[in-house]
Amino acid sequence: MATEDKAAALAAAKDRLIKEGEFYRVGVVHSKALVAHALRPEELARGAFDHAVGLAQARFGALLQPGGLSGINFSSLKSLMPYALTVGSFVARKRLIKPAIGVGLVVAAGVAWLMRRQRQHEV
Repeated sequence: MATEDKAAALAAAKDRLIKEGEFYRVGVVHSKALVAHALRPEELARGAFDHAVGLAQARFGALLQPGGLSGINFSSLKSLMPYALTVGSFVARKRLIKPAIGVGLVVAAGVAWLMRRQRQHEV
């Protein structure tokens, strides 16, 4: 009886190993198919676009929320400072300070007009 138990145990272990090997091979084939699908040009472009959108939402999420600029806190200002420094450096390097001041004044006037208009509609 001991030899029959050993034979049954060996057969069960062999069947288990065969099933594990089949499962592993199916997993490898599935992984290869996923990689082949992910390397198609349209999937690469979609992934790059999704990544860019995620970064933009992470950086400028406070500006896109309702309340916009009125809800700015110091943490969002800290995240915007590298962009402000890059733009400032570009303006200084290209000697566009006077046109930048003019654009800034026009933008400030537009924001002031929009805020006044919004207050008038609230009353």
